[in-house]
Amino acid sequence: MSTMLHSLAQPSAPAFLVLFTLDTMARAVLITVLPLQAYALLETAQSVSVLYLTASAFGLCASLSVPWLVKAVGRRGAVVCGCLCLAVAVVLFSVQTLWALPFGLVLQMFGGAAITICLNLYVLDNVPKADLTRFEPNRMVLAGIGWMAGPYLGIALAERVAPWLPFALSGAFSLILLGYLLLIGVPRARDERQDSGTGTNPLRFVRRFFAQPRLTLAWLLSVGRSAWWNMFFIYAPIYAVETGLGKEAGGVITSIGSAGLFTVTFWGWMGRRNGIRWLLIVGYVATTVTTTLAGLTMAWPYIGAALLIASAFAASIMDGPGNVPFLRAVHPHERAGMTSVFSTYRETGRLAVPAVYSVVLLVFPLSAVFIASGATMLVLAQFSRYLPPRFGRDRKHT
Repeated sequence: MSTMLHSLAQPSAPAFLVLFTLDTMARAVLITVLPLQAYALLETAQSVSVLYLTASAFGLCASLSVPWLVKAVGRRGAVVCGCLCLAVAVVLFSVQTLWALPFGLVLQMFGGAAITICLNLYVLDNVPKADLTRFEPNRMVLAGIGWMAGPYLGIALAERVAPWLPFALSGAFSLILLGYLLLIGVPRARDERQDSGTGTNPLRFVRRFFAQPRLTLAWLLSVGRSAWWNMFFIYAPIYAVETGLGKEAGGVITSIGSAGLFTVTFWGWMGRRNGIRWLLIVGYVATTVTTTLAGLTMAWPYIGAALLIASAFAASIMDGPGNVPFLRAVHPHERAGMTSVFSTYRETGRLAVPAVYSVVLLVFPLSAVFIASGATMLVLAQFSRYLPPRFGRDRKHT
């Protein structure tokens, strides 16, 4: 116990797991509240897609400016700025008006990107490379707690207690994250010295990143994984409302589906034992089948809801390796710049989902969203074949 408390009080793997969990909780309690708020204000799923498309485009551009922010104020300063952006965002969300919602979404995306990029850099500096294949599954398990509890908790608080309460809770998690990061005292001089040598031109980072095939493949696979989860968290609650299951049912679907993240430790172990290429192929194919069937059975709401939950469990297989393909491929002297580019997979996934589905929903019903998402996962299963056969496997198993 004393050893664990000592680890939690300094920059170490357990401390960073706590930080990632707090970040997850800050976002998870709003993950179903925001799409339903947008749906109530805009009244159609296609309009919600356009709103998320616009906000995600600005959020992606803002995320590419994070290296400038890190250069100017250091990683701690960037985290402070990110947490403040999240705090302002939840204030805007709590207003619950159409003019405030897009500004809040942009601030939330930028703040989340700043926090995530800096936390990943801290992990690369403080967690041994050989331990990353264990750190990532543990991170995903703890994230599963947030993603399982947060979606339903946010909806239940908004519907049964007070509409502003989920936003206040999200802001509180962000401030706790900031306080804990300052408490553990991550070295300032080390991170600023490394970041200052990377330059601040994001276009140079982008060119260098995509000139490396292994980094490009890691980014592409992560974009697909992020896009699927964004689709799930945006359109599963709307599915529940459109099929008559109700708002709280949307929270239940997303919360139970998120429980699949508790299986990532097992999938991470399987990846370490046998390599992650086959694991990703199985995950993408399973997600293809279940997501497509969910779209095809939308006329039977309970069957479709069950298949959506099953598809989330299938998608959790892809989360077993987490970001290991990137973490194992990035060169130490390029960590800051390459991490800033790689981290755009979240914003790119957010951007791709509403960009594609805002067009799809102009012509087809909501079920087409799930069918198209399933087809995308099948394409990514093919890309996974380009990973080395034993990539990510522990040495003791070779």
